[in-house]
Amino acid sequence: MMHIQCLEELVRRDPRYAYEAYEFVFAALAHTQKLLGRVPQEPAGEPAEEPPEESVGVEHHVSGPELLDGIRDLALREFGLMARTVFRMWGIESTGDFGEIVFNLIEANLMSKTEGDSRADFVGVYDLDQALVHDYRIVLDEVE
Repeated sequence: MMHIQCLEELVRRDPRYAYEAYEFVFAALAHTQKLLGRVPQEPAGEPAEEPPEESVGVEHHVSGPELLDGIRDLALREFGLMARTVFRMWGIESTGDFGEIVFNLIEANLMSKTEGDSRADFVGVYDLDQALVHDYRIVLDEVE
């Protein structure tokens, strides 16, 4: 419940981004850590759906560009060709917006960072229209 209240407060303080954008960034962080083999251990007694206060330890750290790759992958899996439209509805127009969301979460102590992390790590990494629309491919699994 604390997590929900913190995110609602973040959205009140910075209304540029929808509540769902923050939730998606948490999901994308977990997805990216899993893809990279950097999943942190769940603390005993901690509910699985609530991210721990220190979401990113040094051994579990994900860089800005790595997180953006995970965001792109998860968005295409979850939303397909609608990913770009969903991001627009959430107020996200560029990869730099994800940096703003991440640093809002860091300032609220809902994520952590290393000394070398900055908002600039997220700026201009890829073009959302190109990555989510123009490069979109449907992969069909062969059916036996």
